[in-house]
Amino acid sequence: MRIVVLTGGIGGARFLLGVRAYAREVGAEVTAVVNVGDDLLLHGLKVCPDLDSVMYTLGGGADPERGWGRVGETWTVKSELAAYGAEPSWFGLGDKDIATHLVRTTMLNGGYPLSAVTQALATRWEPGLTLLPATDDRLETHVVVSDGDGQGQRAIHFQEWWVRHRADIPTHRFVFVGAESAKPAPGVLEAIAAADLVLIAPSNPVVSVAPILAVPGLREAVAGGPAPVVGISPIIGGTPVRGMADRCLAVLDVECSAAGVGRLYGGRRAGGLLDGWLVAPEDEGTRVPDVTVRAVPLRMTDEAATVAMVRAARELA
Repeated sequence: MRIVVLTGGIGGARFLLGVRAYAREVGAEVTAVVNVGDDLLLHGLKVCPDLDSVMYTLGGGADPERGWGRVGETWTVKSELAAYGAEPSWFGLGDKDIATHLVRTTMLNGGYPLSAVTQALATRWEPGLTLLPATDDRLETHVVVSDGDGQGQRAIHFQEWWVRHRADIPTHRFVFVGAESAKPAPGVLEAIAAADLVLIAPSNPVVSVAPILAVPGLREAVAGGPAPVVGISPIIGGTPVRGMADRCLAVLDVECSAAGVGRLYGGRRAGGLLDGWLVAPEDEGTRVPDVTVRAVPLRMTDEAATVAMVRAARELA
């Protein structure tokens, strides 16, 4: 059995813990296709937040309290940069984390593609599944916001919108810069074509999953592939499980609900993606046209609870 997961963010990383455990139970192979829209250059270093969240989480190195970054992290370099007045000051890199970015940047500058670099980094963390960026090419999520005077508009990197402004400024749309010329990373289309099940993780649908699907050919591969596609709602009872998906959905004028996100993905028979949609018991009765909906517990309180979610997705498929 082969499972492909489209994923991004901290929730997606935690979901993969359950996918990996389920795969071990049934002898399945897992490929995680990970969002790179959050990636940015910072102090000359290539930072890949979602790839690193998945790698650290599966490798046992993530901070369980913050949910991001490394456990036991220190911040000496951040303090030294602040002493120099170096910008951006609103995005901090931990000392352990910097080591990852140094190795990645050195390899990228040496001509290795991001997928090969990710594979090399993963040899240390042994994630127990195949970890692929959605693309090796530059793809960045930018956000079009109002100028300070409110008379014009400007684009800023998603990380500035998310971390610096906490998504709390007038926002008009999201743009996936570079997507139109990007190509799926090696192995991505092959994994989808060979899959027995495709899962859409309970990640932010707007800034974690949408950038993956923006890579030309990738949405078509999922929608037209042989495997059933089951998504897991990131919204429970009208509230995001984590993060600020509600603010992202509001920009698209999409209702912050399990039904709203399900309709955003759409049913495969109607030109969308989904065959099945898992929602929480709080959202039982949710209807999405041309999609089979089932209510099951969706809170990832521990690995066993997450495995149960994955098992339910397989049964629904």
